[in-house]
Order: sequence, then structure tokens, then C-alpha cells
Amino acid sequence: MSSASSGSSGLRKFKFERRVGRAVVNPLVAALERRGIRSALVVELETTGRKSGAPRRVPLTGSADGDGVWVISQHGHRAGWAHNIEADPRVRVRVGDKWRNGTAAFEPDDDIRARARSFARGKVSAAATALAMRAMESDPISVRITYTD
Repeated sequence: MSSASSGSSGLRKFKFERRVGRAVVNPLVAALERRGIRSALVVELETTGRKSGAPRRVPLTGSADGDGVWVISQHGHRAGWAHNIEADPRVRVRVGDKWRNGTAAFEPDDDIRARARSFARGKVSAAATALAMRAMESDPISVRITYTD
């Protein structure tokens, strides 16, 4: 496949996933959260809008440890929240019921496949998580959010 067709395929995939995320996935996750139903795989990232300066929140699949959180930008630097991080890497992230301050950094040398598998516990859920992320990605890159508080 030529790079031109690969690029347009990635852009189509990005536009489709963005529509699905905005119209279906994000509202569904928000509705479940309002009812107190939260997945251990979902973290909420708050960035500062690069144009508006207003807080912008997005639910993401992620994995927290003692020092921070790993997430994957399925569409690399195309994602709106990725643009916001490029403009201002200071973020907040909610893991469970707790908000933490942090600094986000793109990690291009991280193994995306291994990172996606690490998000879930157990072989079946790890494989399903990695497969679902791979199906929707166009230009993935790992993002490390290191706690600053």
C-alpha cells in the first residue's frame, strides 16, 4: 500500500472513530458514570483547550500505577486532546474517584501493542482490549501522564 493511500485510510478511520466516540462512546461512558458505574479501564483526562483555554474532558482507556497513568492516543497527534497536550502538557486525570495533577508526554518509543495488552487484567480481557484498540487506531502513540501532586 502506498503511503498516500495509507494516510487517507488513517484519516478516514480517524474521522469515523471521532464520530462514533462523540456520538456514542463518550455519552455512554458519561451516562454510566453518572449512575456510579465506572470501569477500571477508564480514566478521565482533563486538558486545557488550546484555543478556548477552557477545561476539556475525555474518557480514555488507561492504566494507572503509583507514579502516573499510561494512555494511548489511537490517532496520535490528530486527537483533539493530543493537540491540547502539545500546547500545554499540564493535565488532570481521574483514576477511580480521585483527580490527580500531572504532566503528559508523548512516548513514541513505547511498544503500543504491549502497552494496550497491559491495560486489562487476564489473558482474554487483555487480548480483547488490544484488539479493540487496534481496530480503531490510525496512528497510535503512547502517552505517559506523570503525577505532579
